[in-house]
Amino acid sequence: MAARAVIFGCGGTTLTPEELRFFTSRDPWGYILFARNVENPEQLRALTDSLRQAVGRDAPVLIDQEGGRVARLRGPHWREWEPALDECQHFTDIDARAQAMRLRYRLMAAELRSVGIDVNCAPVLDLVQEYSHAVLKNRCYGPDMQGVATTGRAVAEGLMEGGVLPVIKHMPGQGRADLDSHKDLPVVSTTHTELTNTDFAPFRALADLPMAMSAHVIYSDIDPTAPATLSPRMNTIMRQEIGFDGLLMTDDLSMHALTGPFGKRAENALAAGCDVVLHCNGDPNEMVPVADAVPMLEGRSLERADAALALRQDPQPADFEALEAEYAELRERTVHA
Repeated sequence: MAARAVIFGCGGTTLTPEELRFFTSRDPWGYILFARNVENPEQLRALTDSLRQAVGRDAPVLIDQEGGRVARLRGPHWREWEPALDECQHFTDIDARAQAMRLRYRLMAAELRSVGIDVNCAPVLDLVQEYSHAVLKNRCYGPDMQGVATTGRAVAEGLMEGGVLPVIKHMPGQGRADLDSHKDLPVVSTTHTELTNTDFAPFRALADLPMAMSAHVIYSDIDPTAPATLSPRMNTIMRQEIGFDGLLMTDDLSMHALTGPFGKRAENALAAGCDVVLHCNGDPNEMVPVADAVPMLEGRSLERADAALALRQDPQPADFEALEAEYAELRERTVHA
C-alpha cells in the first residue's frame, strides 16, 4: 500500500492532537520509538495502536532494541541484556554463539510483538576495530567477517521467528569510523578493495534480508564528497556489489553527520538511491519540511516496501521456559569453559 517515503518518531508516551493530525495528513510509511515513548507495556501497546490508527493501516513500528546500552525497553518491565560484543566474547565456538544470539533475539521479539512493535533495527553487521568509536563498539559482534555474518544471520532468524522484521545496519559498514556520526561526519580512508574484502562481506552474506539502514560515513576512496546515505556511488555499490535489493532506509536525518536544511537532506537521500528516510526526534520543526520533501512511495521503492512487509508473520509457537533454559545453559557452559 502506498504511503509517504518516511519513517517518523513522536514526542512522548501518547500522541498529541497535533501529532495525530500531522500523521493522518502526511501518512508516513512507518514509525520509530525511543525510550522517551516508553513507560510500561499497557501504555506502549496503546501508543502503537494509536500510531497505526492515525494512518488507517498496519504500518510498521520500529525500535532499536539491541540489548546493552542501546535498548529502549528496559527493566523492570522488560529483560536487561549485556552489550552484544560482551555477549559474543563469552563464546569461542561460533555455533554456540550463534545459537545464544538467536535465542536472545527470539526472546526479545516476543517482548516487542506483545506491545505492537514489529521491526527491530538489528543485526549490527559492522566489523569492530580497536579504534571503533565507543558509540558503536560494544554493539558489534566481533572483528571476524564470517563470525559476524553467522551471528547476524542468527539474530535475524530469531527476530523473524518471533514475528519481528530485522534491519541490517549500518550498510556498508561503520566499524572503521572513529567519530560518532550523531555528532560528527566520520571519514573512512580504507581502499575500496579492502572494504570489499572485509567490511562489505557480512552485508553481502545477508543481502537477502528485507531491510537495511545506511551509514552516515564518507568512504573517501569511493566517494570523497558525500556520506553513503547521500552518495549515488555508494548506493550503487550497496545495490550491485553488495547485492542488497531490499528496502534501504537512511540512518536518522537529524544526526549531525548530515548538514543543511532537513527537506534537502531528505531529497538528497532519496535521489542517491535510498527508498525511505528516517527522522527520529519527533521535532515538528524538522518533520514538516521532511514531510514536504518526500514523495509517496512508488515504483521499485514501493515494491521493496511491500515485499518487506509481506514477510511479517505471526510468531512461531514457542516454549519460552525451554528457550530461557537453553539460553542459560549455553551461557553457563561458557563460564565453565
